[in-house]
Amino acid sequence: MTVPNRNTLWGRAVAEELARAGVDGVCVCPGSRSTPLTVAVDAHDDLTVYSHLDERSAAFFALGRGKRTGEPTAVVTTSGTATANLHPAVMEANQARVPLLVLTADRPPELRDSGANQTVDQQKLYGDAVRHYRDLPEPEADDRKLRSLRTAVCRAVGETTGANPGPVHLNAPFRKPLEPTEVPGDVPEGFADDHPLAASGRDGRPFVSVDHALATPRASTLDALADAAGNADRGLLVAGPDDGGLSADAASALADATGFPLFADPLSDLRFGPHVADAPVVGGYDGLLATDAPALDPEPEFVLRFGASPTSKPLRKALAASDARQVVVDPAGEWREAEFTAADLVVADPDETARALADRVESGPGAWTERVLDREADYWQTVAAFEPDAFLEGDVSRVVAADAPDPATVFVSNSMPVRDFDRFAEPRSADLTVLGNRGASGIDGVVSSALGAGSATDEPLVVLTGDLAYYHDSNGLLALERCGVDATVVLVNNDGGGIFHMLPIESFDPPFTGQFKTPHGLDFAPTGDTYDLEFARVESVDGFRTAYRDSVGAPGTQVIEVETDAAASHRERERLQSAVGER
Repeated sequence: MTVPNRNTLWGRAVAEELARAGVDGVCVCPGSRSTPLTVAVDAHDDLTVYSHLDERSAAFFALGRGKRTGEPTAVVTTSGTATANLHPAVMEANQARVPLLVLTADRPPELRDSGANQTVDQQKLYGDAVRHYRDLPEPEADDRKLRSLRTAVCRAVGETTGANPGPVHLNAPFRKPLEPTEVPGDVPEGFADDHPLAASGRDGRPFVSVDHALATPRASTLDALADAAGNADRGLLVAGPDDGGLSADAASALADATGFPLFADPLSDLRFGPHVADAPVVGGYDGLLATDAPALDPEPEFVLRFGASPTSKPLRKALAASDARQVVVDPAGEWREAEFTAADLVVADPDETARALADRVESGPGAWTERVLDREADYWQTVAAFEPDAFLEGDVSRVVAADAPDPATVFVSNSMPVRDFDRFAEPRSADLTVLGNRGASGIDGVVSSALGAGSATDEPLVVLTGDLAYYHDSNGLLALERCGVDATVVLVNNDGGGIFHMLPIESFDPPFTGQFKTPHGLDFAPTGDTYDLEFARVESVDGFRTAYRDSVGAPGTQVIEVETDAAASHRERERLQSAVGER
């Protein structure tokens, strides 16, 4: 092995260990200080490089890939403000437990706190939002240092996964020359022969293998939970937004053994799939619980909760008002129940816990479960029969879920889209992977996250977004061509922050329109020419359904804009809510 200088030696070692540790994709942004890393990952045969012009978009693209694969994608940036643009995605990855590896290039240590150009304090830049931080050693043809570097990279990749997956930050200082320029004596002749382990690593294997074992529930805990579940006439399973913890097989087995209905968040990975044909999956709870009628009357006695806090506010409030014993299963032992009504926290592998409980309980469905399922059926019949006087935005979500290809990846934006998807997306047996950024619940990287998820699969990709999220991350549309992703983008345009019509501030105008609704009046059609995609505008549910079906079966990318009136749509949502309550 011959290398022209120490920076090239360093970059190659990083790229080798990334690939050997299981990283298969790297998002790279242009910059000078990161040259040794960019050259190295670009030259590595086992790494796919996704080129991005915008660091924020790059980080969210990597986040989306991590959501879809469960494995980290790396991001490489230059120094300075470029590193700060990764912060929103790092925050989301932290809150949502998504594996993400951030590699920031830095100026040499002696330039810190000196006023040197493009030199900022990048040490522990992301604070407690990362699982692990390491300031990498400066490049040098030194046996021990190089082994330290390889160890640090492998440990970093390992720390992105496990019981509490999330982002990891490696800060890499480099001094010039940054390019693979020949520097005589920088890497002594014969270095590779004298130090083969440091120079070449472990011949295809990671320098350090990291194995995270999830906690196994104790037999005594399982016995106690099985006893509580077996003695409950009215039990409930709740699956919130998933971070890879509970499989459909395990959830179905537990629902079958206990006879409990399964309230499946649209982002739980349990509302859709082949198991829906047989398991008591409930998806209409948000609409049922939003009415004044007591949808869960009598209340459940025992609730077993998996995943993050549910998207549905009516469900969260119903559980908060319940006297039921509530048990939260979390592999990382974190508290993710903001109403503070749960009585038990089980720190264990959710999948193993569900399977072990299923082996211990034999209850079968009771009258209460049948009543819940009857109301679930009534709910969807009411939704299907409802005839709005104006465009009901929830109908877009209903069509997106019902007519999505099988299989498909569906990425749903925050604000109104995810709430409408929760209320209007009926469970179906199609293999739909539904994702969203519900960790920090921002709208700033929705397009990029969706395209990142799409890059990790051959399935059709559907993106359901609002106008503000589309505007906020329009830079991310560059990834369509640069990263080879096709998508059907459903753009619900209600000209501003439609979600604020759900809040009491709607009654105070001013400042409601100018400071909350914030109508923008933008015409998004020119994004079709800017990003070389097809753009269509529809004004009815039937028109949308036709355009949507045509798009998901066609190559390339199509944006289908649905123009709505947020206030009128909200009034229709209220009318439907009344109809559900009366039913």
